[in-house]
Amino acid sequence: MLYNVHDFGAVGDGRHLDTDAIQAAIDACHKGGGGQVLLSGGHVYRSGTLVLHSYVDLHLEMGAILKGSDSLKDYDYFQSGKTVPEEISVPTYEDCSYAGQPTLFFLYAKDCEHVSISGFGKIDGNEKIFYGNVTPWHIDGSFYPRVPLLFLEHVSHLTIKDVTLTNSAFWTTHLVGCSDVLITGIRILNNLKLANCDGIDPDHCQNVRISNCHVETADDCIVFKNTANAMQYGPCENITVTNCTLISTSAAIKFGTESEARFRNVIVSNCAISQSNRGISIMLRDCGCIENVLFSNITIDTRLFSKTHWWGEAEPISITAVKREQQTSVGYVKNIVFDNIHCHGENGIMLYGDESRNINGLVFHRITLQITKKTEWQKNFHDLRPCNLSEPVLTGSLNAIFARNVADVLFRDLRVEIADDVREDVVTEFDVEDCEQFVINENVF
Repeated sequence: MLYNVHDFGAVGDGRHLDTDAIQAAIDACHKGGGGQVLLSGGHVYRSGTLVLHSYVDLHLEMGAILKGSDSLKDYDYFQSGKTVPEEISVPTYEDCSYAGQPTLFFLYAKDCEHVSISGFGKIDGNEKIFYGNVTPWHIDGSFYPRVPLLFLEHVSHLTIKDVTLTNSAFWTTHLVGCSDVLITGIRILNNLKLANCDGIDPDHCQNVRISNCHVETADDCIVFKNTANAMQYGPCENITVTNCTLISTSAAIKFGTESEARFRNVIVSNCAISQSNRGISIMLRDCGCIENVLFSNITIDTRLFSKTHWWGEAEPISITAVKREQQTSVGYVKNIVFDNIHCHGENGIMLYGDESRNINGLVFHRITLQITKKTEWQKNFHDLRPCNLSEPVLTGSLNAIFARNVADVLFRDLRVEIADDVREDVVTEFDVEDCEQFVINENVF
């Protein structure tokens, strides 16, 4: 069955609020046993919170735009009363602790099955109404957490395909406790200065396939999480990411930092990462663990962004496992494989564990690492934020490999090229201390 939102009173002129009409079409589709809710091309539909239900395909035709309301009260579906949230007093790059549960929503679903968002139209999060402090390098939000574009919790058989998601003010696609998820052919186009607008966040999710997507975001493009508020949904596991192009002012592919449960059985392959502050970043900060992960056939191009506002120092690969707070218990990272990875950027690979050597069992095979100058930012830093260390940002020299407190690491067929314009910053190519069974091209460190 087809349910055209205009038959339920939608205007689609970009001025009137069409929330009630669109919601009525969604409800009718669900009650009728399922079908497609149609937003017609050539129209701009303004809306507050919309709640999706089982057996509903929300379909945006080419040229259709679903755009968020200008008023925060229109996102307060659960009547939290937080339509005038307290402004942040500490910048989010200094404190972005988040248990994973927002109070305001745009597209929302919970406890559903067979939900779909499809079509070549666009969903626009209306980011500008959420601006706080604005600098040439970074835009912070006026409050935290802000409104996610999609917040979908405990949805099984979920499909998101072909749509463009844009101008999100917070995590664009937050999937919490979802299973059997297919995300394919979508475009996420966010402001590269606006903090916290991650692309796709599978959080305690299982059996997820992400393919053929293009993602441009400030903060992370595709990031696996295990937040504290969703522990009932178990581990984040059995996930594939393939054939994606990614641009990020933080990390293109990331694990963490919210890491309260286990991550396992993840494959990332055939992706192109460009113009990013970090390429692949595994950031364990809590009691969970990360294991059985394969990265293969990936090109990574990194460059430094503002060193104050964005975590990272243009590392193509960064694996860190340290405590978030002094009282935090931190888990382990093991059995991670990198194969046929080509890196070009302003820094080398960083591996940093705690004194227990909680990072172990790493294999790097067929890695090309080209280090060159692309920006005027100083190059001899290693960024461990967020963490409880007294020196979260370490100074030293520029290295091809920087490693501390890791064990059982094998680099096989590693090729390093350091350009003349950064050679003076390199004291030693391989800075390896307090490690065990660390081998680079048959040389033991």
